[in-house]
Amino acid sequence: MLVSLLAALGSAFCYGIACVMQAISVRAASRRPAAEPDTGSRGVDPGLVVRMLRQGPFLASILIDLIGFIGQLIALRRLPLFAVQAIIASNLAVTAVFAAWLMKVRLSIREWLAVAGVVIGVGLLGSSAGAEGAAKVGWAFQLGLIIAVAGVAVLGVAAARLPNPARTPIVGAIAGLGYGVLAISARVLPSFAPAQLVRNPATYTLAAAGIVSFMLYAAALDGGTVTTATAAVILAETLPPALIGVLFLGDTTRPGLAVVAAFGFVLAVICAVALARFGEAGEHGKQEEAAARQAQQDPALRRAALRNPELPAPPLA
Repeated sequence: MLVSLLAALGSAFCYGIACVMQAISVRAASRRPAAEPDTGSRGVDPGLVVRMLRQGPFLASILIDLIGFIGQLIALRRLPLFAVQAIIASNLAVTAVFAAWLMKVRLSIREWLAVAGVVIGVGLLGSSAGAEGAAKVGWAFQLGLIIAVAGVAVLGVAAARLPNPARTPIVGAIAGLGYGVLAISARVLPSFAPAQLVRNPATYTLAAAGIVSFMLYAAALDGGTVTTATAAVILAETLPPALIGVLFLGDTTRPGLAVVAAFGFVLAVICAVALARFGEAGEHGKQEEAAARQAQQDPALRRAALRNPELPAPPLA
C-alpha cells in the first residue's frame, strides 16, 4: 500500500512538471499571433504536436509523462480509482507552483491557499482509501469504454471551435474525461503480461484515450492559461472514474472514513475551482506589459499612468 501511495504521489509530481513544460512548448509552437482575437474558429491544430516534437522541453516532458504514467499504473494495482485519481489531481498544485516559477504567472495569496487546500484535500482522500475491488469486467463494460473514447474525440473536435473564455475550460474538461477513460482502462487490465495486453480491448482504449486526450489538452493550452486548462482536466478526470470505481469496480474507503473521504474530495474540488477562476494572472501580466510598452511610446499615456497609480506604470527609458 505504501509503495502504491508513493507511486501515485510521484506520478502527480511528474504530471505537474510535464504539463507546464508542455504549455511552454504550446506557446512557442502556436501559429496564432498573440494579438489575434480569439474567434474560436481554429479548432484542433494537428500540426501543433508535430511542431512541438521539434522542441527539447516538449520531448523531455514526454519522458516525464511516461514516468508519471508508469507510477499511475503501479498505484492502480493496489489503490482504488478514487484515491489514485485524487492523488494525481494534486498535480494541479504542482502545475500552479511551477507555472509561477517557469512561466512567470503571478499567483495571489488566494491561489496559494487554494494550492494548499488541494494538497490537504488529496491527503485526506489518500488516507481514507481502502483496498481496490475486483478488476474483471464484462464485454458490455469494455464496449462502454470504446464508445466513451469515440465520444470524447467527437465532442473535443466540436468544442475546440468555441471562442474563449469558454473554449479552454470546456476542451480541457473533455480532455479530462478522456484521461478518466485512460485511468479506468488501466484499472481493469488483468495484468501487464504481453499476451494479456494484446488480447484485452482495454489496452487499445487506453492508448486511444491517451492520444486523443493529449491532443485536446494541447488544444486547450493553445490560447488559454496552463492553470485554467489543467483545472478543467483535473475536475473531469477525477469525479467520473471515482464514481465508476465505486459503482462498478468495488472500490471502497477504509471502515468509518467515508465522511473524511467526502470532505477531502469537496475541499480538493473547491480549491481546484478557485485555481481555475483566478488562473488568468499570467494573461493579465501580459496585458500590463503591453500597456506599459504603449505608455512608454506615448507621452500622454505616461503622464496619465504617473498620475493614476491604478494604471500600469510605464518603464523608465
